Amino acid sequence: MVWGSRRDVQAELARCRAARARQRAEHAAACAEQQEILAASAGGELHRHLADAYRRSAECHLSSACLQEAYAERMSAWGGDETSRPRFMACVAEACGTPSAALTLMNADHGQLSVASSDEPSRTAQDLEFVLGEGPAHDASVSGRLVAASGRTIERRWPAYGPALTSLGIREVLTAPLRTEGSCIGALAVFDPGAGPAAVGTLTVIADALTRTVLLGPDADPELYDGADHRDCVQQAAGMLSVQAGCRVQDALALIKARAFADGQAPDAVARRIIDGTLKLAQGS
Repeated sequence: MVWGSRRDVQAELARCRAARARQRAEHAAACAEQQEILAASAGGELHRHLADAYRRSAECHLSSACLQEAYAERMSAWGGDETSRPRFMACVAEACGTPSAALTLMNADHGQLSVASSDEPSRTAQDLEFVLGEGPAHDASVSGRLVAASGRTIERRWPAYGPALTSLGIREVLTAPLRTEGSCIGALAVFDPGAGPAAVGTLTVIADALTRTVLLGPDADPELYDGADHRDCVQQAAGMLSVQAGCRVQDALALIKARAFADGQAPDAVARRIIDGTLKLAQGS
């Protein structure tokens, strides 16, 4: 069957990526050991610094290998139904100890460039940030620092986003920036992770692994194996609406976001209605 061969190919590609990641982890670990020996015999802050850097690199590649192996297992078990196609982000969420994880890539203005999620709650949380213009992924990418909030702190920190998020039943959010050399390209958020300090350490390692090996690096796939969404439908609808309403695309996008929030719908759902002609919007509506 066609889906069977596609499934097997994707699973094998993931296994190959995992094998290469493990090789890189082993190489980095060997380099770290060499630097540790030099630090012990000759001393010097440089050798200790290099050893730490290699250890972090080894941990990053090992985490990447585990993610790819988990994805390969899910692909191998997939029955072919597109509605149940395995999401790579589900493996990320599982590694972080929660069902709900969301990755957001940001543009230079810290707007959502691309999104990927593990389940419906995490995608809804991303939609809320997109519509309301505030939230943990935005804050983490702007500051380049870990963002953590739970309970009532969520609602106090984000007056619009917070109550909407907690209404989903989410009580805690932990978000790590996706840092590169001198910049930040987005954020990884996990919802209701639990496990206290251990969750922070795990999230930081996974975020680093995603940045260095999945989004960037020799085996990079920024599309997250067909799991990324660039909100093309919303962008198309904004373009159509700008012509219909005689306004700027940015203003048309704001109208779509406002309607989505007012109706309690995903922005994609509003966009599809604009595209198929069943919804007409105008400035002031």
